[in-house]
Amino acid sequence: MASLYEVLGISVGASCVEIKAAYRKLARTYHPDVVAMNQKESSAHQFMMIHSAYSTLSDPEKRAEYDREIYRYKRSAKMASMAGRNQTFSCTGGSGRKWETDQCW
Repeated sequence: MASLYEVLGISVGASCVEIKAAYRKLARTYHPDVVAMNQKESSAHQFMMIHSAYSTLSDPEKRAEYDREIYRYKRSAKMASMAGRNQTFSCTGGSGRKWETDQCW
């Protein structure tokens, strides 16, 4: 799933002016009233995603909460990845020593 920043095509450090400009540009492109009849359904879904991203990122409190959630998610994913790497390291080729508990000499 794309982040709200990716939905609007902006960087995480984007200013309020950049957020609004990106939203307006995308809204003019994907608004159901301006697309061809055969694209209305997919356009409506895309427009709702764009509007939701703008709604969150244009409000400083909502944006701060979203950024905290993203940080927590990335951090927990990184920790889970690191936990999966808890491998056995050996200096003598198979002694079964764990690096965390025993230094190799």
